Amino acid sequence: QVQLVESGGGLAQPGGSLRLSCVASENFFSDSDMGWYRQSPGKERELVASITNGDWANYADSVKGRFTISRDNAKNTVYLQMNSLKPEDTAVYYCNARLVVVETVMWDYWGQGTQVTVSS
Repeated sequence: QVQLVESGGGLAQPGGSLRLSCVASENFFSDSDMGWYRQSPGKERELVASITNGDWANYADSVKGRFTISRDNAKNTVYLQMNSLKPEDTAVYYCNARLVVVETVMWDYWGQGTQVTVSS
């Protein structure tokens, strides 16, 4: 069974940093476009950052210049380095692995989520 396991969440102070990791259990990782999403209470899940299987990265405007997404295909792992954290970054962060070929979703997997809380 495919699994995506996130880690690295926790409590950080405003201005602080955290690094999230997401490890995939099976060897589909290198073909996948990977993304980090977040959801806070009462809000819809939103895309934070994504990175294609060709290493093209994309960011939400709210995190540009503060967050960096990267991937290590040898370790089946995607990372989200979060710097200059703000209280509004507080949310559950989810890892996503997806492959779309000619508008057909080949796979779309989600992790269980990891809580990030930014508070003094």
